[in-house]
Amino acid sequence: MVEFIRLIFVVVGTIGAYQFGMGLSSLPAPFNDYKFLAIIIFVIIGAGVGYVVGGIVGRRLVKTYAWFESKIQKISPFEIVFTTAGLLVGLILAWLVSLPFGYLKIDFLQFTVAVFAFAIFGYLGVHIALKKSRDLKVPIRRLGESGTVIDELGGIARAKILDTSAIIDGRIADIVRTGFLEGKLVVPGFVLRELQMVADSDDQLKRNRGRRGLDILKTLQRESDGRLEILERDYPELSDVDAKLVRLALNNGGVIVTNDYNLNKVADLQGTPVLNLNEVADALRPVVLPGENMVVDLIREGKEVGQGVGYLDDGTMVVVDGGKTHVGREVEVLVTSVLQTPAGRMIFSKLKE
Repeated sequence: MVEFIRLIFVVVGTIGAYQFGMGLSSLPAPFNDYKFLAIIIFVIIGAGVGYVVGGIVGRRLVKTYAWFESKIQKISPFEIVFTTAGLLVGLILAWLVSLPFGYLKIDFLQFTVAVFAFAIFGYLGVHIALKKSRDLKVPIRRLGESGTVIDELGGIARAKILDTSAIIDGRIADIVRTGFLEGKLVVPGFVLRELQMVADSDDQLKRNRGRRGLDILKTLQRESDGRLEILERDYPELSDVDAKLVRLALNNGGVIVTNDYNLNKVADLQGTPVLNLNEVADALRPVVLPGENMVVDLIREGKEVGQGVGYLDDGTMVVVDGGKTHVGREVEVLVTSVLQTPAGRMIFSKLKE
């Protein structure tokens, strides 16, 4: 890449120097007598300058290209359309500016002005359009949240970005099936690759979890009416999948859907909206107040002396004081207290007299 750019500069420098030397033919004698020698000297100088400048510019362009490639992955389709329009406007202005120099009949001057004009006006067109498109992103995103304008990831509501834990859990498919979750369902490419690595793991448990996640994705793809989208956007400078998810949500206004407690906290600290399926499940559990009666099937002994333990249909643990002797039976109990823990809800009760 660098050598190719250097070659272009050598050719341009050589041609420019040759045309400049040819201009000496209009000089009076005795300068005209040394025209051919001057042309050779100018050509050598032009080629040498082109070689040096081409190397510098080439290395700089390679670095700029790598930087641009990493940045372009963060640009939304809306910004790409806007910057393309800005580039076209800049190129048209550059053509209009360089057009009058064609009447001067100096080819090298016209070529040089045209190159600089197209470079400067093209850059200004892209820079201004990108800046203005980002100024317009906030009102467009707010309208998207209200369901009136399509947002950046293509849904009428904020896109739901699924992480690996939410996919493997499987409850996301049931929630989508009910119709309560609106907007696009986005699975980033790096999440899909992580899921495939889990499915190919040597550990039997991990392999089963990964395959379950892939089956859930197939179910979502079949039952979500085209709302599931695999988004091939990556952030090579970030090695952690959680960090990539947060960056994607911040850049595109999406909402992370997860079961990961740590990811939830990190996203909250960075101001990224999160839907935690465990919190949703806790919120949908029936409210139980102290003093209420319920029937529970005791299945094992508790940790404390005389306790029995049972579970409700939603998985809530019920600890029954004095229920040890009734293990294996269904009993009626009186709720004494309810404790909410990070792992879920626990109900403490005693046998009803």
